[in-house]
Formats: sequence, C-alpha cells, structure tokens
Amino acid sequence: MAEGVKPYRRYRGGRVKGRVPLDRGKRAAPSQQKPAAPKGRRRWWRWVVLGLVGLLVFLVVWGVLGYLSFAGGVEKANERLPQRAYAQLEEHGSLLSDPATILVIGTDGGSAPGRGDSNRSDSLLLLRTDPERHRLSYLSIPRDLRVDVPGYGSEKINAANQFGGPALTIQTVRQFTGLPIHHVVVLDFDGFKELIDALGGVEVDVPKPILSNKFDCPYKTAAECSQWEGWRFAKGTQTMNGKRALVYSRIRTNKLDPSDNDLSRGGRQQEVAAAVGDQIASFGTFLRLPFIGDSLAAPLVTDMSAGDLVKLGWVRFRADSGRSIHCRLGGEPASIGGESVLLPSEENLEVVAMFMRRSAPQPPPKGALYQGGCRRQPG
Repeated sequence: MAEGVKPYRRYRGGRVKGRVPLDRGKRAAPSQQKPAAPKGRRRWWRWVVLGLVGLLVFLVVWGVLGYLSFAGGVEKANERLPQRAYAQLEEHGSLLSDPATILVIGTDGGSAPGRGDSNRSDSLLLLRTDPERHRLSYLSIPRDLRVDVPGYGSEKINAANQFGGPALTIQTVRQFTGLPIHHVVVLDFDGFKELIDALGGVEVDVPKPILSNKFDCPYKTAAECSQWEGWRFAKGTQTMNGKRALVYSRIRTNKLDPSDNDLSRGGRQQEVAAAVGDQIASFGTFLRLPFIGDSLAAPLVTDMSAGDLVKLGWVRFRADSGRSIHCRLGGEPASIGGESVLLPSEENLEVVAMFMRRSAPQPPPKGALYQGGCRRQPG
C-alpha cells in the first residue's frame, strides 16, 4: 500500500429529508403508524347506526300494524256495500296510473244500519284523479237538481239514494253526467263527525265570516235556542272539531252574505273533505294508526280496498294543488208541487267538459247564484 494512502474512503453523511423508506415486511415505527380512532368515537358511531336501524324497523312494524288495523275496518266497509252497487261500477285499472272517477255520497244519518241508503243523500261529489298529470278535479252536484231517476221519473237527484241506495245513485249520476263511475264511497256524516274528533280536529280556511240560519241548536232548552242567532264562523284558518266541521259543511244560508246558497255549500264540503284527507295523511295520524285505523273506515261504505285507498292517498299527495279545479253543476231555481228544485241548465254540459279537462275551467258568471262553473285551486 502506497505511503500516505488510507485503506478506506471517508464519506460525509447527511440528514435525508422526508420519510425514510422501509424495507418490505418491516412494520413502521410506532411514531410513524396512523393513530387509531378513540374507542369512544367508535362506540358513538356504532350507537348512531344501531339507533337508525332500530328506528327504521320500528317505523316499518308500526306501519304494518297500522295498515292491518285500517284494512280490517275497510273490509267491513266493503261488506256494507250492497252487491247491486258493485254491479253498477265500471272496470278500472290501477289508481296509480289510470284516471278514475269516484262518486262520494254523503248521508245525514238515519239510514239502514251499514247500508248508507233508505234516506236522501245530503251531498254528492265526483272526484276525478289524473295520476300522470298530477292533478285532481272535484265536481259538486246540488242535491235539489231535478233529473230523471231510472224507474221513478223526474225527481230531486238526492232521492235516488232513498229509492235504491248507492246502486241507483250511481246509475242516476252516470246517466245524467254521461261519466263512467269507477268507485263509490258512501260517507255517513254522523260517523264523519266522530272520525274528525278521532283525528284531533281539522284545519279549515274560512274565506269570509258566516252567520248561519238556525239549525242543530247547540243548546238544550227551547228558551236558549230561541235567543240563539245561529252558527258563527270567523274569517281565517281555524281548527274545527267534528261538530263544527260538520255544521260548516252543511250551512245553506249565510245571513252575512245573501249570495251563499246550497251550491256554495258544495265548495265548503270540498274544503272539509280535503282537510280530512290532509289530517289522515299527517305524521301524527301515522303514530296513532294502530289504535284508530279501524275507526277511520267506520263511517264508510265503499267498494275500494285498503290498498286502493292508500293508492288514492298517494295520488292525492303527489297532485299539484295549483292544477286542481273545483267545479259545480248549476240550474234555474223553481218550485214544483210546492217543492223547491233546480232545473238543470244547458251550461252543465260545459261544466262536465271542464271537469274532465276537455276545456279550460271557467268560473260561474258574476251575480249568477245558481249557475255552474269551475275554479282553480290556489296553490
């Protein structure tokens, strides 16, 4: 070895910037491992997931129990409808996809138990669903309208229920309007009052103040009733119990507005019916459904199954309120044999066309108290 030459080389080391690469198979030093989530945090997320799953299971089970309770009541409502009424209904597809026309017959009590006939109907309403276009149409038929009742000649249209129950009413309405009837619902107003109370009341927007004539006096003594002026309803949105909602829907005379009559009463009935539908579809009703499901169908007589009514509720929920219309048939007031009646007007054909959306809706002429027409619902 040469003199002065060292047997090794000397290298200057330096600190390398960044993470020092590790050989495969070797674990990182504790200081380089990712810190584990605290046990408390893992438990917190676990409880959240378990809580959400539990809530979902509860809602499903509660919904099934509520539906079974409701279905039991609807089954009884199906049995109360006479078979001859089923025979008058047109075949129909699914309520979720096909338009349907539903006849709602309101009775004022005193009918044969569970049949909805043997008395004159207090109100008649046609509901037309259009699920594809998300719109609904309502058509009120005045009970004093004089029409041809098959087998009985010219009578008030509400007499059809007295003569032949829902079957003859369906036949009469179909013949007069020319519309197919796919489903029928007979609603007992006495039971309707109890239904509203079971729901905890309904919220109704009263468009103008009302002072009714004297009927259904709320007092027990004749002296108190003689001093009583009538039912009062203030303008504005208010919660009504079953009694007040039923009275509101049946008012025929408003002392504060002479333009109110039996035809405008049909609009109030539509409002109350819509309010009941809103309340039935509310979350509060869902929570009580297993307990009140059976009573929801108690005032009904219908051909519709529980599944059909649920589908109808879904169609109504999806409907655009701004595209819904409220119609009424009209006529000329007259007296025949000392009985006040409405003689059908030619404009009713146009109203039916509006109801079916074959023409644009037009409101009743101003100042024409008994003429028909259609109004769009604000939305």
